[in-house]
Amino acid sequence: MSDAVCMVSGGLDSCVTAAVAHSRGLPLAFLHVNYGQLTAARELRAFNEIADHYQVSERFVADPTHLRKMGGSALTDPSIALPEGALDQEGIPVSYVPFRNANLLSIATSWAEVLQARFIYIGAVQEDSSGYPDCRESFFEAFNAVIEEGTKPDTSIEIVTPLIHLSKKEIVEKGVALKVPFHLTWSCYKEEEIACGLCDSCLLRLRGFQQAELHDPLPYRVSTRISVK
Repeated sequence: MSDAVCMVSGGLDSCVTAAVAHSRGLPLAFLHVNYGQLTAARELRAFNEIADHYQVSERFVADPTHLRKMGGSALTDPSIALPEGALDQEGIPVSYVPFRNANLLSIATSWAEVLQARFIYIGAVQEDSSGYPDCRESFFEAFNAVIEEGTKPDTSIEIVTPLIHLSKKEIVEKGVALKVPFHLTWSCYKEEEIACGLCDSCLLRLRGFQQAELHDPLPYRVSTRISVK
């Protein structure tokens, strides 16, 4: 029986989070959610390759279609163009999927309760994210209260966010310390063959590697040099 459900999108942050859980010696189960995002097939490949790397056999891939049908995000709605990223922009970008993490955590909680797992690990980042409201620490604290209120009396599940206050540079450095297989991860919002190098997610990742003075093993269509101030 698994002690922790790790939410693994296939991206950098989720892989480092999985490595943190693995380093703590927890029996792991990996959860991936395909919610209709543009790079769903590439993210699923990354998920399985990361699971193979950590020898995790307990895997679940959820395929809720409602987030894509609802639209409202450039990641799920083909009628909304995904613009080039801008790391200094204010406000919530069009790549925000409305209330996505609540949907994903609901799935994770259901599976954790079935597995009698004690923890849900998620690679949310508050300090160096794209400004998504459902990546804030207060959101996860509130969701922990929801889990306690809405599960069986003998259930005890805690959401763990080990990266919540780290910058992308610090996440990269933690990944190096944990020997994370960065080459297996995928962060691009737009492309599935070669990362675009221009979307928010690519820019955040590139800046993290540049600030850490390390080479990112992923190929990029545009290898953007970013201010590391």
